[in-house]
Amino acid sequence: MITNKFLITVLKAVTILVTLVSLSCQDNQKSKQENAEHLFLDFSENILDYRLTPKDSADRSGLMFSDQGAWFAYSLPKVNKNALGFSGPFLMTQQNGVWSSKSLSSIHISEENDSENLIDFKNDLVHQKSYASHLEQAFKNEKLEVKQELFFISGHTAIQKTSITNTSTENMTAIARIQGAMSDIGISISNEADVIKLVSEKSSAIGYIKTSNSIQNIDVSDEDKSYKIQLNTFELKPNETKDLIITQTFIFPEYSWAEEEQLIDNIDFNSVFEARKTEKNEQLKSIIENRKSQFKADKYAEVLAKAHLTLQNNWRIPAGELTNEGLFPSYHYEWFNGFWSWDSWKHAVGLSYYNIDLAKNQMRAMFDFQSEDGFIVDCIFRDTSIEPHNYRDTKPPLSAWAVVSIYEKDEDIEFVKELYPKLVKYHNWWYNKRDHDQDGLCEFGSTDGTLIAAKWESGMDNAIRFDDSKILKNSEGAYSLDQESVDLNAYLYAEKLYLSQLAKAIGYTEEAKTYQVEAEVLKEKIQDQFYDSEDGWFYDTNLDGNSFIKGAGSEGWTALWANAATQEQAEAVKNKLMDPKKFYTKVPFQTMSADHEKFDPLKGYWRGPNWLDQAYFGVKGLRNYNFNTEADKATVQIIVGAEGILGQGQAIRENYHPITGAGLNAKNFSWSAAHLIMLLQND
Repeated sequence: MITNKFLITVLKAVTILVTLVSLSCQDNQKSKQENAEHLFLDFSENILDYRLTPKDSADRSGLMFSDQGAWFAYSLPKVNKNALGFSGPFLMTQQNGVWSSKSLSSIHISEENDSENLIDFKNDLVHQKSYASHLEQAFKNEKLEVKQELFFISGHTAIQKTSITNTSTENMTAIARIQGAMSDIGISISNEADVIKLVSEKSSAIGYIKTSNSIQNIDVSDEDKSYKIQLNTFELKPNETKDLIITQTFIFPEYSWAEEEQLIDNIDFNSVFEARKTEKNEQLKSIIENRKSQFKADKYAEVLAKAHLTLQNNWRIPAGELTNEGLFPSYHYEWFNGFWSWDSWKHAVGLSYYNIDLAKNQMRAMFDFQSEDGFIVDCIFRDTSIEPHNYRDTKPPLSAWAVVSIYEKDEDIEFVKELYPKLVKYHNWWYNKRDHDQDGLCEFGSTDGTLIAAKWESGMDNAIRFDDSKILKNSEGAYSLDQESVDLNAYLYAEKLYLSQLAKAIGYTEEAKTYQVEAEVLKEKIQDQFYDSEDGWFYDTNLDGNSFIKGAGSEGWTALWANAATQEQAEAVKNKLMDPKKFYTKVPFQTMSADHEKFDPLKGYWRGPNWLDQAYFGVKGLRNYNFNTEADKATVQIIVGAEGILGQGQAIRENYHPITGAGLNAKNFSWSAAHLIMLLQND
């Protein structure tokens, strides 16, 4: 017989069991949340290989890590015999990028009365890791465990923490020294109130090295090219840890060192570090969670992490003549140290998926230089004594596409109101300055009357369609090629629709209608004049529009990207795109048909290589006409076929060999990264 006492005992036991299970579940849930806190950031772990000890100041054999728009960057050392630190910084404040040092702030750790370094870089190295948020490396032996972490607290300052833990069973009196030596790049070192100051003969940026630890003495020697900061000795009990903090700042005259120093003096390393990791995790979450459903495998998340980090490393804050932040095409190539208009529009679209403020400022960076007549300069630079802005040509009109892409993410009407009148001026400029015969179809051209600048204006500098082109004068400072280009007019057609969308958003109803009407007229002209029904392809034509300029290139599918083709025309273009003898190569949708006699990927630049912006336009064009199976197939083929896009280590390249898949030209190319993001995102 079951008594009440027994039942009460059972109930108590069950209650205790339920409580324990509940608490266990809560602990497990908490553990899962902690493990998942930076889940998306983990996709960036070692996604790029930053290991490099520069052999000289000009060494570009490896990759560099930067953040927050800083004009300097670091690597993880491959070799560092005498001390512990990070390679660099690599200074983009000076010339076109130089290494300041093999390691400008290294740590030497020894015991009292023994000068030998307690850590041997080669033998004691445990790991080197990189993330979108930071660089880190760890060392361990029977006496010490050392962990070093570096991240950017602003666009001016990087902070490095070295955590030293006594792993022995004995108390230890330790001595630490911060030291560094400059490369021969015209920078001198001085000590100003226990802050190392770096002054350059070749740049207005001034450097500062500071530690928050107590200092015994500072020595500057070797003709002001090296320094040593001797810290006070410290005691370490077994398992006790001591943190050493170093900041490196490189700041241009338009910014305040006093304000930056105040930020440095009041920083809490751990809280700011955690905030930086959270920031990067959220950015990666935005693009990884927004992947198309067919690209949910982890390898595509890694592609997005690599693309995100490529754009991050090319980010620069305003400095010199650059009035807004934006992205270099590639920090790795010495002549890509400015902002280009065509590149900027594409960067902004990629950025709009995870960093809307930077996307907006990338747009402003170029429109800050807009001329009264609406012209947008081709490229701009921080220091025009080294490289002048290029006013000889502009680039294809994709700015309205970028503004709409941004607006669709956050519906910021004020941003639309700011940019809309500038977009209208730029749109009208094409018809005022680049329509030689005033027939409503525009041509690429130049402001200085040179043929080379007119070809640059197309963005496809040496494409075969320009082999026999000639330059014609429209008016003073306005010249056109003697051909009407299908891609230019397809872009302008799309731009009319984007302008209509923006006009409607800000209440300009009549302007919205006008652009719709103009777009319909232009659409018919594109379909009638540029499409060759015999070849099933879109070509440029002569000014009269009665002769095609043959040679199938990537401009031929721009009408599909713009939604300007008929379904029948799109079907014909699709058939050529998916033909392995023509465009469906190892890295499909390259700039020229593979069966053309002038196809030359290795030497051709725009005569054969695959540029990922053009490949994206091709994929997007297929999707616009519901060829989604083909679009998915091509997307996978592009990502798998192009060397180094998948997996860890290798950089994203400027372009790719369509037959072999080999990466070509510049490394760490921003628009390639931006279009990889676009390829994988849900619209």
